[in-house]
Amino acid sequence: MDTMTLWHISGWEFAALAFAALLVGFSKTAVSGANTVSLAIFAAVLPARASTGVLLPVLIVGDVLAVLTYRRHAHWPTLWRLFPAVAAGVVVGTLFLVWADDAVVRISIGAILLLMAGVTIWRRRTAKAEDEDEPDSVATRSGRIKARSYGVLGGFTTMVANAGGPVMSMYLLSAGFRKLGFLGTSAFFFLIVNVSKVPFSAGLGLIDGHSLLLDAALAVFVVPGAFIGKWAVDRINQRLFEQLVIAATIVGGLQLLLR
Repeated sequence: MDTMTLWHISGWEFAALAFAALLVGFSKTAVSGANTVSLAIFAAVLPARASTGVLLPVLIVGDVLAVLTYRRHAHWPTLWRLFPAVAAGVVVGTLFLVWADDAVVRISIGAILLLMAGVTIWRRRTAKAEDEDEPDSVATRSGRIKARSYGVLGGFTTMVANAGGPVMSMYLLSAGFRKLGFLGTSAFFFLIVNVSKVPFSAGLGLIDGHSLLLDAALAVFVVPGAFIGKWAVDRINQRLFEQLVIAATIVGGLQLLLR
């Protein structure tokens, strides 16, 4: 892939990417999974394959800010149980990207976005909103098979489309995590997973010097998004925001499929 084409974006397209970067910061410190909207924007502005490589470092910046904010609330036994299955999913996703061309990747991202929207709708109907820190007996309530299933799917979707957020959100909520425990565990999870994806993405030609320069410009917008998310996490109308996220995700997925 010739990432020099990344420099041919217009001012309006850069503004859209900047807004998406701000939303990444917001999602990492407030509403996990909201960055599916960012994914749709990146895939609409940039070539589908290139968008995954450009978005990954932006996500890592958001992950670092989330870890600094919620580092005391991570539940490490859950993380260790998930990582082997996630690694397998990342490998499968890498092999898929080796085989798939830009059109297939674009259609796959669109389909994944619609799937994630469905997952989120299902999660909102089945999960109970709670506010404490740690889960109740995660090992008992989730089980190894469940962790492996969610882990493989999460690894595949995060490698192919940086869209593992809703999958992991559903797993953590179904495992009984409260708000701060949820945010702390997901922060460390995505920082470790996204950093581990960098060599794979670089090997596929999705990350190079040109894409990193664009990332450096976009990273500036992640920081205020993270501060807004931290301020809003106890004030936001979660139900309304999730409805907007789902609607935007569906529109983004359909736009990619019908493009």
